[in-house]
Amino acid sequence: MRYLPLTPDDRTAMLAAIGAKSIDDLFVDVPENARLAGPVDLPRVAGELEVERALSAMAAKNATAGAVPFFCGAGAYKHHVPATVDHVIQRSEFLTSYTPYQPEIAQGTLQYLYEFQTQVANLTGMPIANASLYDGSTAMAEGVLMATRVTRRNKAVISGGVHPHYVKATETVVHAVGVETQVLAPAFDAEAAVIDQIGPDTACVVVQTPNVFGTATDVTKIAEAAHAAGALLIVVVTEAVSMGLLKSPGEMGADIVAAEGQSIGNALNFGGPYVGLFATREKLIRQMPGRLTGETVDADGERGFVLTLSTREQHIRRDKATSNICTNSGLCTLAFTIHMSLLGETGLRKLALLNHEKAVATRDALAAIPGVEVLTPRFFNEFAVRLPKPAAEVVDALAAHHILAGVPYSRLAPDAGMDDVLLVAATETTLDADIQILAKSLSKVLAA
Repeated sequence: MRYLPLTPDDRTAMLAAIGAKSIDDLFVDVPENARLAGPVDLPRVAGELEVERALSAMAAKNATAGAVPFFCGAGAYKHHVPATVDHVIQRSEFLTSYTPYQPEIAQGTLQYLYEFQTQVANLTGMPIANASLYDGSTAMAEGVLMATRVTRRNKAVISGGVHPHYVKATETVVHAVGVETQVLAPAFDAEAAVIDQIGPDTACVVVQTPNVFGTATDVTKIAEAAHAAGALLIVVVTEAVSMGLLKSPGEMGADIVAAEGQSIGNALNFGGPYVGLFATREKLIRQMPGRLTGETVDADGERGFVLTLSTREQHIRRDKATSNICTNSGLCTLAFTIHMSLLGETGLRKLALLNHEKAVATRDALAAIPGVEVLTPRFFNEFAVRLPKPAAEVVDALAAHHILAGVPYSRLAPDAGMDDVLLVAATETTLDADIQILAKSLSKVLAA
């Protein structure tokens, strides 16, 4: 795309055409305290070579997940992605980062979306899954909106174990349509506390398992309580690999599952793009956001794929659309599908078990350190510990020794009063030597 500079006269004419006095008028909806007082502290002009050198120097300051002992999780997990995934996603019949507008022409894209839906349905224990959303947090927001449409109620009760970033993303999306959110206080093992908050105006209760502190919970009784009150249960899962070992959300009575699929087929990528998984009950299919791909036969009786359901506002439903989701995370979805196909059910279960074993070994090593208290009673591959010092300070000290020890909970929820809580994750990529290095270095930092 060419850069087309505008003259002052061009800008004046454009502003006049839309009835704005100045460019500042275009940003009136941005709160004043969120605006910069002036230009950012960067050179006005720089050559390409200078820019490359400057950005390379900035990038070199990062300690990447694969270069040091790494124990960060909190919704994004380091897993091994087979080289086959990168090879296959580049095949021309599959490669796309976007949704086709003439879908039946793109049979390769529709085929992997169909396979993806089948995999997600099996993984979550639900009968129906869509062809992906942006990420786990927006999937949760779409789930809350869907629940309000189904129940014709206007309130969501959200557990204190749900990832704070998921909560914030959901509140940002749903407040515009007047949905009330009741968010419980952060708690290590209190998903069932939502039961006491269910009332006649509750559209849904939202729980996470394993929750942000790593606690795995059987939410069957929560589902029963929600259904008895006419509400829906939304189960959030931020670590997709956990569903290879734990009871599926569908088995526990979930009506909607909103999950993050990054753990399968997708690297950390410094924060994205990721892929949102969304599954529901068959009777709710017409209220499901996004797209649904189906299998059929063509005029010659050959197997083919079609876009069966598409609820976005640009298509036929227009103002009656269930969602304004405009695309799916195509390339991330494809990577997920290939990795899942390589693993199969047996491989996924073995991978999940290995994750749990690595986390248990890490838990045991840290629990033996004086002053460290393990807070998570049941976990998959992540747990919370309380430290005798602020967790952020400890993480910084260990980072100086090239160890990424985890995520301070204060980074997710600065005002929660849990500055001494550290979230620690271990996966199949965690070496026994990494665990020993973490325990030894943490002991020294805490003793200093």
